[in-house]
Amino acid sequence: MARIDFYILPDTTLDARLQFACKLAETIHRKGYRLHLHCEDKALAEQADEALWGFRDDAYLPHALEDSDMATSVPITLGWQQLPVPSVETALLNLHPDIPEGIERYTRIAEIINQHQQVLVAKRACWQRYKELGHEVVPHKLGNG
Repeated sequence: MARIDFYILPDTTLDARLQFACKLAETIHRKGYRLHLHCEDKALAEQADEALWGFRDDAYLPHALEDSDMATSVPITLGWQQLPVPSVETALLNLHPDIPEGIERYTRIAEIINQHQQVLVAKRACWQRYKELGHEVVPHKLGNG
C-alpha cells in the first residue's frame, strides 16, 4: 500500500497550489526520486510546466511534458493521460481532481488541497477512497507563517 501525503494549504488560488507543487517537486527531486505530476488536462500540465520554469531564479528542475521527446530523459514529467509505469522509484504528485488508475505502482503519492470549494470536495472524496483502499493517509496542514 502507498503512503498518501495530503498537503492542506490555506490559500484558495490555483497559483498558490502550483507554487506549492513546485516547492514539493524540488524537495522530492532533491531526495533522489523521479516524479510524475499528474494533471487534469494538457492546459494544467502546461501551467505547471511554466510554474516549474519560473518558481525560483536560482534553481532549475529538469522536467518535460509527457508528450515531449525529452520525457524519458528527465527526472520530472508532467502528464494528463494514463499514468506512466515507473521504471525506478517514482513519486506521484496528483493535481487531478480524481484518483488516476495505476496508483498501485507508486509507493509515495502527494495530493495538494487548497481552500477552493471544487478542490475541497474532490480531494475529500479522494481522501475517503484512499482510506477505503487501505492506503496510509497523512495530513500536513500548512499555515500562513
